[in-house]
Amino acid sequence: MSDYQGRFVWYDLMTTDVPAAQAFYTKVVGWTAAPTAQPGMTYVVLSAGAAGIGGLMELPKEARDMGAPPSWLGYIAVDDVDALTTKVKKLGGTIHSPPRDILDVGRFAVVADPQTAAFMLFKPTMGSADAQPLEPAPGTPGTIGWRELLASDWEKEFAFYSALFGWRKDQAMDMGQMGVYQLFAAMSGPAIGAMYNKPATVPANFWLYYFNVEAIDAAAERVKAGGGKILNGPMEVPGPSYIVQCMDPQGAMFALVAPGR
Repeated sequence: MSDYQGRFVWYDLMTTDVPAAQAFYTKVVGWTAAPTAQPGMTYVVLSAGAAGIGGLMELPKEARDMGAPPSWLGYIAVDDVDALTTKVKKLGGTIHSPPRDILDVGRFAVVADPQTAAFMLFKPTMGSADAQPLEPAPGTPGTIGWRELLASDWEKEFAFYSALFGWRKDQAMDMGQMGVYQLFAAMSGPAIGAMYNKPATVPANFWLYYFNVEAIDAAAERVKAGGGKILNGPMEVPGPSYIVQCMDPQGAMFALVAPGR
């Protein structure tokens, strides 16, 4: 079993306008972008310094036809994509795209948990650039600082992910009317994210990813200047850190986190 089993190792934005999304995120987050040719598509790799973080790709037509909005998807590392895909279905999840290979990169499947939040299962090809992910220092601008699952029932969701990846509960915080904010960790190491019950006004369950920036107020201004929307914040959270939750110009949700203002 790999030492990064059950960890998020990559992030893709499926969007309706790749060039516009590239211009927006390189300015807001500070990523560098490198378009690459893939069979039948253009895939833009996003990097923070020398570390690859994720990519941009066109939202598939079949997804658009089903009403899927632009969104960020996280890749979770596993040792056997096929076996875990089967397990997702047994645990009540959905298979959106069955396991298949990306030449010289790895094998993946697009799935969703029982409450419809989508993610990817991924096993890199040994020897590929993704086989041993770079690990920039925590808080490095452009890296992913946090992950949140907005759920209808986070306790049932935790049971699903724990059975699938071996995730374990970490600290739990009482958020008053918002309920419990439950941190979770992979099989080893510190907490990597949290789950909580979404407000009734949020129509769908989804994963929200927080991108590290140097200063939250300046980053929030870049979001607005680039045509994005501020949905919540800036606000202080334990750490202490500051966060802002946003929507990009194409409608994908994301968030930013910084150590100060």
